[in-house]
Amino acid sequence: MAEQALSDVKVLDLTWYISGPYCTKLLADYGADVIKVERPGEGDPARKMGPFLKDDPHPEKSGLFLHLNTNKRGITLNLKGEWGKTILKELVKDVDILVESFRPGVMASLGLDYETQERINPKLVMTSISNFGQTGPYREFKASDLIIYGMGGSMNTSGLPEREPTKKAGTAVLFSAGNVGALATMMALYAAKTQGIGQHVDVSLFEAQMCSIDRRMSDLIGYAYNNEITPREDPRALIAYPFGIQPASDGYWELSGIGAAWPAVGKMMGMPEVIDDPRWKNIFAQMKPGHREEFFAIFIPWCFEHTKKECIELGQEAGVLCGPLLNMEELLDAPHFRERGFWAEIDHPMTGKLTYPGAPIKAEEMPWVIRRPAPLLGQHNEEIYCDRLGYSRQDLIKLKEAGVI
Repeated sequence: MAEQALSDVKVLDLTWYISGPYCTKLLADYGADVIKVERPGEGDPARKMGPFLKDDPHPEKSGLFLHLNTNKRGITLNLKGEWGKTILKELVKDVDILVESFRPGVMASLGLDYETQERINPKLVMTSISNFGQTGPYREFKASDLIIYGMGGSMNTSGLPEREPTKKAGTAVLFSAGNVGALATMMALYAAKTQGIGQHVDVSLFEAQMCSIDRRMSDLIGYAYNNEITPREDPRALIAYPFGIQPASDGYWELSGIGAAWPAVGKMMGMPEVIDDPRWKNIFAQMKPGHREEFFAIFIPWCFEHTKKECIELGQEAGVLCGPLLNMEELLDAPHFRERGFWAEIDHPMTGKLTYPGAPIKAEEMPWVIRRPAPLLGQHNEEIYCDRLGYSRQDLIKLKEAGVI
């Protein structure tokens, strides 16, 4: 097997929940030696977040935690005491990267700010991931994915115009910030390797999602260029057709057949006469409301005569931009993902073998490899404290009794 891209990189992971752990997971999955530091007794709060295997809310069975922490080694360490801080500083001496996701000011209050760490390790890259960044008037604000999504402007355009704004489900903002954090960390690591300088990388969830492609940039550019605030529009009032989500005999599929793509729709349906019908010929230019209903009186029955797989195959063959709406079961069984080896089966001591999402990037010379499952709480204490730092087994007993690990 080829050596992984980051096999010579050592990372100290002081993150929790989603953004920070996803950042360090990306590094770990491409070879970095990531040591995840958790609070003694409790661990990462993500251990209490579902989904849980067989709905058993056990801290070692959180699907979210298991996914976010593959390929990491895990230790416990209490950073509030002097002994714990001393141990952390010993670990910092021998790493390339430290990633933390505490509130701004917490690391400084512990005496573990970047300036202190830099004196210990001048080439250290320290990445701080927080809600609104290390500076600015929002610095101390508490936030959630929902709040940050709303403050980012995009939510103002989502939902029905006569109702309150809505947000899409999930935690896309948090995962997006983890992506940005990994990218920023790698750029800083490159500078450290080539220029011999360390630096403090400040990643703001708020700013990371402001720069995302989820409508934000187009809305921001629209205002900057034309002083226009994008309104909420009712998707039901869309006259251009056929466009958007459509039914099938076994579910739903989506297409865009407007404008220049219109002739391909008639070919897809096997109804060339539809293309030349004067009621909707040159459909994108006319957009007459009554014609929409007349067309759908033909189109919807055609949809129900086919499965979504058949709709997609006919559409792709005709040159229509289209795709199926897949549920989770269908995604796991999708032949495309199976052939590309996307899904990974990982054996964990508490859950057994489970299927996980796999490599986001494929490259032969820097393979994505699962070397170990997510760690049990404190699983690698002896390995790290004794083998790396030189503590004895008796020392570990004392550290545990003192609440340090």
